[in-house]
Amino acid sequence: MDHYDGDNDYMQQEDDWDRDLLLDPAWEKQQRKTFTAWCNSHLRKAGTQIENIEEDFRDGLKLMLLLEVISGERLAKPERGKMRVHKISNVNKALDFIASKGVKLVSIGAEEIVDGNAKMTLGMIWTIILRFAIQDISVEETSAKEGLLLWCQRKTAPYKNVNIQNFHISWKDGLGFCALIHRHRPELIDYAKLRKDDPMTNLNTAFDVAEKYLDIPKMLDAEDIISTLRPDEKAVMTYVSCYYHAFSGKQKAETAANRICKVLAVNQENEQLMEDYEKLASDLLEWIHRTIPWLENRRPENTMQAMQQKLEDFRDYRRLHKPPKVQEKCQLEINFNTLQTKLRLSNRPAFMPSEGQMVLDINNAWANLEGAEKGYEEWLLNEIRRLERLDHLAEKFCQKATIHECWTEGQEDMLQRKDFETASLSQIKALLKKHEAFESDLAAHQDRVEQIMAISQELNELDYYDSPSVNARCQRICEQWDSLGALTKKRSDSLERTEKLLETIDQLYLEFAKRAAPFNNWMEGAMEDLQDSFIVHTIEEIQGLSTAHEQFKATLPEADKERQAILGIHNEIAKIVQTYHVNMAGTNPYTTINPQEINGKWDKVRQLVPQRDQALIEEHARQQNNERLRRQFANQANIIGPWIQNKMSEIGYISMEMHGTLEDQLTHLRQYEKSIINYKPKIDQLEGDHQLIQAALIFDNQHTNYTMEHIRVGWEQLLTTIARTINEIENQILTRDAKGISQEQLNEFRASFNHFDRKRTGAMDADDFKSCLISIGYNLGESEFARIMSVVDPNRMGIVTFQAFIDFMSRETADTDTAEQVVSSFKVLAGDKNYILADELRRELPPDQADYCIARMAPYTGPDAVPGALDYLSFSTALYGESDL
Repeated sequence: MDHYDGDNDYMQQEDDWDRDLLLDPAWEKQQRKTFTAWCNSHLRKAGTQIENIEEDFRDGLKLMLLLEVISGERLAKPERGKMRVHKISNVNKALDFIASKGVKLVSIGAEEIVDGNAKMTLGMIWTIILRFAIQDISVEETSAKEGLLLWCQRKTAPYKNVNIQNFHISWKDGLGFCALIHRHRPELIDYAKLRKDDPMTNLNTAFDVAEKYLDIPKMLDAEDIISTLRPDEKAVMTYVSCYYHAFSGKQKAETAANRICKVLAVNQENEQLMEDYEKLASDLLEWIHRTIPWLENRRPENTMQAMQQKLEDFRDYRRLHKPPKVQEKCQLEINFNTLQTKLRLSNRPAFMPSEGQMVLDINNAWANLEGAEKGYEEWLLNEIRRLERLDHLAEKFCQKATIHECWTEGQEDMLQRKDFETASLSQIKALLKKHEAFESDLAAHQDRVEQIMAISQELNELDYYDSPSVNARCQRICEQWDSLGALTKKRSDSLERTEKLLETIDQLYLEFAKRAAPFNNWMEGAMEDLQDSFIVHTIEEIQGLSTAHEQFKATLPEADKERQAILGIHNEIAKIVQTYHVNMAGTNPYTTINPQEINGKWDKVRQLVPQRDQALIEEHARQQNNERLRRQFANQANIIGPWIQNKMSEIGYISMEMHGTLEDQLTHLRQYEKSIINYKPKIDQLEGDHQLIQAALIFDNQHTNYTMEHIRVGWEQLLTTIARTINEIENQILTRDAKGISQEQLNEFRASFNHFDRKRTGAMDADDFKSCLISIGYNLGESEFARIMSVVDPNRMGIVTFQAFIDFMSRETADTDTAEQVVSSFKVLAGDKNYILADELRRELPPDQADYCIARMAPYTGPDAVPGALDYLSFSTALYGESDL
């Protein structure tokens, strides 16, 4: 198979077409139809056509003819034979011609075309279309596919519902094809009647019109495009390129027309700028001439409001009307300069505005406007200041009059009310005080009334324009003021008469309240005490509560007499009200307590007394039972507590004494341990008594100082002490037997230890231990004593136990013998040398012990030692420490 690679990498992106997609039936169908129609559009110029694209090109004859038509060049003479070799030769000639045009053919060989390979044939035709129909398209410095896409976008940009972004889905609704036709031949299609939701009609319309009027064959099928989710890009691009070539001649004419239009547009733009300047200048001057008379109007106003309105109008002029004109003036100058620049650049004469509309004329008119504006503003401010004084007086009169009228509003109705006829004494007194306050307020307002009259007179003297309304208002205020004075005197007399009538009843109310309040508090306190829950812990406390309750019951007869006296006061009040026909508007103002409430609470107290008696009796019985439980626990605890303390002392004595052997002491201690364990049932019995006390919620016991927690801790300490003491004796026996210490030596050690255990705690502190060592014969320095302390007190507790003391003493004795044995053993193994070779040590010792010894001595071997040799110093230091030997 032959492969053709051109010299130029022409449109590499298009050459990398996805050959696998051609296997999609829908896309393959579209490409077959489109490519066939495109080939026939050129072959018909030679009087022939093809029916089946992969079959009709197999012999290479029509393929060579197609290339001659589209290129306008003659190819080599074709082979007319029917054999396969002749066909391959013709196809190779066609492929060589394509390659000579700079086309890179990848994986397309003559054998595939001759064999009718549809995929390769379609790929070859697409390559031909790209080279001869699309490559030469050039739009604004873009070519080929990008140029064709840009041409479509530019041509369809003005059309609604058309947005060409690609060569597949952007064409599905058919509007893109119709827009291209309408743009170049608007008489062929009525674009306004097309609908985006009717793609079938749009596509068929475009295809039919293109075939009939533009000589573009129908290369696509509307049904295929609509039914395919993504139409074949190559088919669409092939068909669209036919549109481009059909309209390319017209486009050149459009380019020439556009160049002429551009020149005409510049002239039209300049003329428009001239017209705009003339109109803008005329309008601006007209506005200036219309505004200056308004600013020169100095007619004064009588009111501050009118002058304020003039000032506001002037501010609106400054804020709203003048700024746009300032911008117009600026824009006018900009347009004038821009126009002159454009005319100069296009070699045209300078623009001369109409007479009186030069920039200088406009600037002079604007200066006159600003002068009038400044004078108008000064006049406005002076007029406002002139009217400000009159307006201030009028406003002051209105303000004071309004305040006075607001104060007097409703006052006449208040003074005429008869509310005192149904009021109580406290309400009458309150009304009197309120009325006195009103009289004071009334007198205080006298000054304001006089000020209102004075301001009114001054406004009349100054000939204020609204003086009639001011005078009428002042007259109403004076008349109302006289009426208020008369009504105030009349109400004061009525209130004083009513006050005297209710004072007698008020005294009785007060006496009732004074006696009812403490009696009511006594009953409420009694009910609270009788219903109050109590918490006691001893017989004495419940007895105290019972005594207090009996004392309370003794006060009940006297309390009943007080109740009768309080009710008598209430009956006397009711008699007075009925006799003098007093209209009582409410209840007792001094208290909310009434006779019904007093009787109800008294009955409640009498009901609660027997209930309290029963509760005290029940609590007394419960406290007696608690006292029995306390004594029961205390009797046992007072026996067990001292027993535990005595046993602790006896164990300590046994561990310190030196009578008998260690085995005798161990036997004695184990007998003690057995007797202690046999005492456990009494501890359990005491636990049972403690649980009963807890269930009864008893928290203290004055019959004993021992608590169950004390007993538990003491019992656990006793068991721990006996076990630890037995363990110490057993360790002493092991030490004695292992070190060969005699009983006499052990007794001596014990005697020395007990002598220096001055605190009798079973352990020596550091100072006592140091004194003991000195007494034995040690000559101690600080470092040596520190070393010994690290041996006997490795945990740094600051104390030395008897077991540690024995271990130290026995080790001191044993280490001396061991060191002598080390010297003797080393000399035997070393012979005449002062070292032992590692191999000699392995021969004399078992393998595991030899390896252990060598490993221990390795860190201590000196730098000058014989390789593989172990000297005596390394040997002894590794095994026993440097200080020991």
